Amino acid sequence: MTDRLAALLDHFAITARVFHSGALCGINDLPGDGDTGQLHLIRQGAVDVLHGGVLAARISEPSLLLYPLPMAHRFVTDAAHGADFACARLRFEGGPANPLAAALPPFLHLPLSALQGAGPVLELLFAEASARHCGREAMLDRLFEVVLIQVLRQLMEAGQIQVGMLAGLAHPRLRLALVAMHDDPARDWSLDALAETAGMSRSVFANTFRERVGSTPLAYLQAWRISLAQRALRQGRSLKWVSASVGYGSEAAFSRAFKACNGVSPRQWLASRE
Repeated sequence: MTDRLAALLDHFAITARVFHSGALCGINDLPGDGDTGQLHLIRQGAVDVLHGGVLAARISEPSLLLYPLPMAHRFVTDAAHGADFACARLRFEGGPANPLAAALPPFLHLPLSALQGAGPVLELLFAEASARHCGREAMLDRLFEVVLIQVLRQLMEAGQIQVGMLAGLAHPRLRLALVAMHDDPARDWSLDALAETAGMSRSVFANTFRERVGSTPLAYLQAWRISLAQRALRQGRSLKWVSASVGYGSEAAFSRAFKACNGVSPRQWLASRE
């Protein structure tokens, strides 16, 4: 079976940087500024999670809390004993434009017991968090990244997201077309070719894709191409190279598609990020 996550992670990296391990006691506010999300692992202890003063989750068992993009949140724990945390900042390459970040809910709470196959990784992560071995932070960073990949896998395999790219990747036939687009964005894909790749009739494919992914197949393809183009532009690639690499026959055609998605030309978009 084709790896559904490979092209996504190859094109749009996710990096983790641990910033806390140990007890958090009383009230702790974590700002939502900057350009990083956060991943919190609660090993033990009771925690109330608040967003804007509103209770978002009440934690009573070991749990994972994921914020793919910046969001202010507050943890309230017992003032004396607190709760045992391991926390990392997450950087999705491209920020909100990262297709994975955009596909995830703004806040996700999972009991650690529900994260299938993660036991050995979590055990090692918590052991490293409580020790002071050389290379500890580098080890924790990599382990947090592994945990995040396991979360993505879980969401797809369990069908826990109903609409969007991850919902499409969970579908046994739609995922074949999505992976094909991800792997070969420059191909001149037609609706018929994508339906054939998925092993579905044209009409059933188009309707199922719209229901599960939330857009038409060709609109999704254009958005995927533009995401790749933004990444290449940030890396300093020429407009000519970018246009060809994502499947547009000319710079003019690429610029029109880019402006349709972003409201500005590629050069204007790039200048706004400098």
